[in-house]
Amino acid sequence: MHAIGGKRVLLGVCGGIAAYKIPALVRELVKRGADVRVVMTACATRFIGPATLQAVSGHPVGLDLFEPHQEGQISHIELARWPDAVLVAPATANLIGRLANGLADDLLTTLLLATTAPVLVAPSMNSKMLEHPMVQANLKRLAAIPSLSVIAPDVGELACQETGPGRLPDPDQLVEALARAMSPSPLSGRRVLVTLGATREWLDEVRFLSNASSGRMGFTMCRSARRLGAEVTAIVGAVDVAPPSGIAVIRVESALEMEREVNNRIGEADIAVFVAAVSDVRPLQRYEGKIPKDDLPDTVPLVENPDILATVAHLESHPFCIGFAAETSSLEDRTMAKCAAKGCELMVGNHVGGGAVFGKEQTQVVVVDSNHLYARLGPADKETVAADVWNIAVELFQRWQRSKATTAEGQPDA
Repeated sequence: MHAIGGKRVLLGVCGGIAAYKIPALVRELVKRGADVRVVMTACATRFIGPATLQAVSGHPVGLDLFEPHQEGQISHIELARWPDAVLVAPATANLIGRLANGLADDLLTTLLLATTAPVLVAPSMNSKMLEHPMVQANLKRLAAIPSLSVIAPDVGELACQETGPGRLPDPDQLVEALARAMSPSPLSGRRVLVTLGATREWLDEVRFLSNASSGRMGFTMCRSARRLGAEVTAIVGAVDVAPPSGIAVIRVESALEMEREVNNRIGEADIAVFVAAVSDVRPLQRYEGKIPKDDLPDTVPLVENPDILATVAHLESHPFCIGFAAETSSLEDRTMAKCAAKGCELMVGNHVGGGAVFGKEQTQVVVVDSNHLYARLGPADKETVAADVWNIAVELFQRWQRSKATTAEGQPDA
């Protein structure tokens, strides 16, 4: 369990039936030594009285953006600066929609937009409402913000007597999520370099060789690394999705351009993640202009592109290297063999047969080194898979760092 004593927690309560769990949550936070302040929406007061939350927190409850006594105690801007973390629980579809669209029309939404603290949102509602495409779209928008995390709701019997996803997790689970959010970031101060997207190898000015990579998984790996405190630089080929905020983006087209940009920056990286779908070959010759249809060659001579991952992984002083492999069969064995051949520390294998993975929201992977299977992940959304991959990678990176330090200490002086 992560320590939470001495931390400042701002709790936002919305108008859902699960608000009945909040006094127990506040009591648990206070019991563990946290200083808790509560802000309620107007609808939340229909489910639970502010006096109850004031009694268990020991502080006045914030209700109104323009409430005179609230401004006398602590202004809403000061309150936004006050917490170490913010938890919205239960988070209703209304609050999720307003926050996803940047609206600030009451005290809670104003605080959420003004704070620089990590924000956790715990949705709780009827399953059909939760699964509505608009609610899911809003949750995806929130999940794309590096400083914000969405806590998955539990599955079980709901207040409406239906069974499904939508239950607010129990207080101990919410406390643990808060504690993780306020713990030191494991990649704080580390620099992560990520390649992603498809390369394009041009035959003439309108035709090229490429592949179906969308860049979605690569940007998700960037976003997850950013949440862990890393400084992230992405070298980006052709993609179908927009980059997340908070990362540096360098655009490239061909494998040779990607290789050049990697070489320029690899010396500064602590971890390098190779998600890009780099074309294995390129046309030997690139023609000027557009080749007329009748003049197209019967055969196009091809030349092999550089293996960027293998080159970096075999440098004498190289960063911790994570590769991604796309396979259509024997996923575990082929991914292990590829990890060994390229010399990287960790390899993530995607099964891409039958139109799976490329451009899709979900994926299923294995995480291996040349000798070990660390995990089979999915089927799950790429955000979840990326977070789980980083959990494994961070532990192995820290072990790798300790091993390097031990080896260096054992070297004789020159």
